[in-house]
Amino acid sequence: MTRKKIKNSFKERVYTVVALIPKGKVLTYGEVARRAKSPRAYRAVGNILKRNFNPAIPCHRVICSDGSIGEYNRGRERKIALLKREGFVV
Repeated sequence: MTRKKIKNSFKERVYTVVALIPKGKVLTYGEVARRAKSPRAYRAVGNILKRNFNPAIPCHRVICSDGSIGEYNRGRERKIALLKREGFVV
């Protein structure tokens, strides 16, 4: 019997990319999509992160491509406060 390599789902790849963003740094939704091997799926990245409540996945470190902060499932003000606390200039 042969073993097939099971591919990670897009959601798992997004979580992996976001989990690797260091404190004080950010990526855009588009950059996360590209690193997750689906460069045109930046909206899907936003939808995945909107439903994330796992604190090990720092979704507050993902911003819009125009440099704006974007939304956050725990509130935009909280996202700004978290980024400032980590040293990111908002």
